[in-house]
Amino acid sequence: MTSNARLRVGRYELGRTLGEGSYAKVKFARNVETGANVAIKILDKETVLRHKMITQIKREISTMKLIKHPNVIRLCEVMASKTKIYLVLELVTGGELFNKIANCGRFKEDEARKYFQQLINAVDYCHSRGVCHRDLKPENLLLDSNGVLKVSDFGLSALPQQIREDGLLHTTCGTPNYVAPEVIHNKGYDGAKADLWSCGVILFVLMAGYMPFDDSNLMSLYKKIFKADFSCPSWFSTSAKKLIKRILDPNPQTRITIAEVIENEWFKKGYCPPTFETADVNLDDVDNIFNESGDSQNLVAEQREVRPALMNAFELISTSQGLNLGTLFEKQMGLVKRETSFTSKLPAAEILKKIEEAAKPLGFNTEKRNYKLKLQGEKCGRKGPLAIATEVFEVAPSLNMVKLRKAKGDTLEFNMFYNNIATGLKDVV
Repeated sequence: MTSNARLRVGRYELGRTLGEGSYAKVKFARNVETGANVAIKILDKETVLRHKMITQIKREISTMKLIKHPNVIRLCEVMASKTKIYLVLELVTGGELFNKIANCGRFKEDEARKYFQQLINAVDYCHSRGVCHRDLKPENLLLDSNGVLKVSDFGLSALPQQIREDGLLHTTCGTPNYVAPEVIHNKGYDGAKADLWSCGVILFVLMAGYMPFDDSNLMSLYKKIFKADFSCPSWFSTSAKKLIKRILDPNPQTRITIAEVIENEWFKKGYCPPTFETADVNLDDVDNIFNESGDSQNLVAEQREVRPALMNAFELISTSQGLNLGTLFEKQMGLVKRETSFTSKLPAAEILKKIEEAAKPLGFNTEKRNYKLKLQGEKCGRKGPLAIATEVFEVAPSLNMVKLRKAKGDTLEFNMFYNNIATGLKDVV
């Protein structure tokens, strides 16, 4: 495999991409001074300015600095170069809770309760600090190596200063299936009550393996949410059903509160309150990342080091949770991961050529650079066109690892895509 440039930012060496959204990428990184592994969220300043997102980014950073809790992703430090903003985050290697649901189908009640307790601990703490998350869903709940739940992605969070004179929030945001009816009504809502509704949907998903409110037609979906039109499966215990129905109350005034949830008998079974230290937080440096004068202490240099495109041991270990050396195409109870990996003894260029050949008949345009391949769907799916990022890493001289990751679009459509290309890749895996 030919040489590939690896970026170093300050004392961090950047590795593979862990995930990406419309405005940011998250990369694996290693502190070259301590050897510690972290995740770094990278935002382009020009994009942030062009889309008038300065306030939102400052809010996300301020939120994460305010919150120091064992069930919330920790922000280690903030850096900026002349062109980029870098958020150095705690690296969580256990994957998304979404993936665990995908593998298990659903959880037994005791395990679902354990995760729900941790989720409520985190959300209750955020609310005590004046922060509402506003986009709670399994994809934003990560697990560490010990299976401890960590809430992530505060890009849509709301701080107290966003509350209007009527004491309510007025921005419609979040993911439709998990959003409270009052948020959709767009007449103002209590962020804490809306967050609890999302927690109720998550609890249902953990125990049922599917969503309480689902419909391919958005208006039909909204009608179901407005009426709280759902039914609990027969395997839910009576006390779990009662709690879920009190959380998924379409009237926020009569909906159960988090304080009442914590006192609920079903919730309290095996409950361990979190222990942690609170620290004084200074938000003065949040403005520094947009300081163009060049004298900010957070301004870091970006250096490219030419190195072979090898997957280092620390990167390989970090992928082991989702690494399946036997097969790429596994069925997972109708739900899927947003990223998958497989190994191949074929040369990297040949692997990418085979993927291109398999993807083009399915209506995907391809763009190749070095050993990365972007697949862009021509059709507009449920969440826009599907985009897939593919990258080949050299693990050993005669062994490559291939990672396919959904960059944009719907997760289930990504599942259909890689099931469809299975036949064309059988001689590659």
